[in-house]
Amino acid sequence: MPWQEVSTVSLRKEFVHLAQAEEANMRALCRRFRVSPSTGYKWLGRFRAAGASALADQSRRPYTSPTRTSPEVEQAILSARDLHPAWGARKLRVWLLNQGHHPMPSPSTITAILERHGRIDAAEAAKHRPWVRFERPAPNDLWQMDFKGQFPLAQGWCYPLTVLDDHSRFAVGLQACGDQRWPTVQQQLTGVFRRYGLPQEMLMDNGAPWGADWDHPYTPLTVWLLRLGIGVSHSRPYHPQTQGKEERFHRTLKAEVLQGRSFADLAGCQEAFDPWRAVYNLERPHAALGLATPASRYQVSPRPFPEQLPAIEYGPQDQVRRVQAHGQISFHSRSFRVSKAFRGYPVALRATSRDGLWEVFFLSHRIAQLDLRETV
Repeated sequence: MPWQEVSTVSLRKEFVHLAQAEEANMRALCRRFRVSPSTGYKWLGRFRAAGASALADQSRRPYTSPTRTSPEVEQAILSARDLHPAWGARKLRVWLLNQGHHPMPSPSTITAILERHGRIDAAEAAKHRPWVRFERPAPNDLWQMDFKGQFPLAQGWCYPLTVLDDHSRFAVGLQACGDQRWPTVQQQLTGVFRRYGLPQEMLMDNGAPWGADWDHPYTPLTVWLLRLGIGVSHSRPYHPQTQGKEERFHRTLKAEVLQGRSFADLAGCQEAFDPWRAVYNLERPHAALGLATPASRYQVSPRPFPEQLPAIEYGPQDQVRRVQAHGQISFHSRSFRVSKAFRGYPVALRATSRDGLWEVFFLSHRIAQLDLRETV
């Protein structure tokens, strides 16, 4: 049984005094003071070595801690967290190892270090939950594209245009735009396509400039993408989770670049975007990739960007019609609406196995159906 809490040092002094008396019975004395013989001899030895001051409680910390994180490693962890305040322990550990910091403690130890030094907000950490993830099997099979809202500048607004490879999470594009019009997006995408090549398909929402509405999703921008041989798909209305990777990328961009900052102009925004995109692609470990970097899973597309678009041609069995100004075509003495986005372009009509039902193609992409059985 341990010493009583009241006057512990006084009891120890009394004990050692009695223990040093001639013919003292050490074991009987220990029973009286309700301590084990080993404890009694410990206190007697301390008193003889260093006097009464040695009878006070001493730290239980060992003289050496071989497994304790060194101050240098702790400082490296804290510096990394200050540099990347939105990164968790696993990302920080992988990044530090990649930067040559060896050895590096476990993620749980890094978390404890961050908590001990006030680098983790418990309320904020509780918001993060694992995602159910789906991805295309290869790079450039699908790119997701969206605007990350907008924020004010000293003069005007910035609309960050983000383009993300679905398989690798590699950010092929992060551009500070002054508006959301389709010529601006086309100009930015042209630079991206020249560098990384063409994807097989692009996913975007239903808003401008890439969608008019769910029933008529084509715009001049998406028609241009179709001419490049890029499939176009749209997320379901009111289902932002369809573009979950883009949504997650936007939250990361906000936390690591935009939060608490202001910018004078678009050039200042781009000066912040470019180095961060490099860190995101080349250095930042990604949880969905097993803490690999997006760049480790990405490769450029083998489909180069054509500087000059080829002529539009169809097969000899196709019924070809040119889309009129209001987005309509004439067929079998009747007028059918296709989409104003295709005005001036030729489209091909192909019969289906169902009598009176025809499909409308723009190049290799089916864009509409015509039913001649419907009454006018």
